[in-house]
Amino acid sequence: MSRWKPDARGRLEKAALELFNHQGFDATTVAEIAARAEVTERTFYRHFVDKREVLFQPNALADVLAHATAAADTPAPLEVITHALTEAAPVFEERAELVRQRQAVIAANPELQERELTKQASLVSTLDRALRERGLDATTAALAAAIGIAAFKVAFERWIDDPDQRNLAQHIRETLDATRHLTAPAEHAAATDASFQDQENVA
Repeated sequence: MSRWKPDARGRLEKAALELFNHQGFDATTVAEIAARAEVTERTFYRHFVDKREVLFQPNALADVLAHATAAADTPAPLEVITHALTEAAPVFEERAELVRQRQAVIAANPELQERELTKQASLVSTLDRALRERGLDATTAALAAAIGIAAFKVAFERWIDDPDQRNLAQHIRETLDATRHLTAPAEHAAATDASFQDQENVA
């Protein structure tokens, strides 16, 4: 077994996701992950505390959201959120295949879904704090952050399942466009719903 191939962490993540999807998360052992990645178990534990951490390892997303929120050049809260989330899209698109594999594992495991909800709540807190730092009052910041992450979740799921493989940023903009009209007059909202449905039918 070679211990000197580069990017042990990346190989471990790839091996773990392949095994999780092939034989199930619970049935997969650290020893199997390490063997598939051609490293020792000791190497695995240098990079991850346990096999769950492969799915929930820290990434740049929170930092990207905070920085993009601070840098947005519009005062409108939802425009700020749109800017921040579209700036964060490459974090997922650069690893699209691994992201889709990860999502399939989480969707199949209720325990992991709970952990994912905790992670999403952390992102809401990140956006909330960044919006308040821009001068928004606490109520507006909390609502905008919660709406933003909820809309992102919908956009993310649409991107994962999109047979046309449109980019995530496009799904984010479409979903937040629909969100803006939730409190619009009935006629306007109906027209927006129809437009959004047409986009789904085309996809």
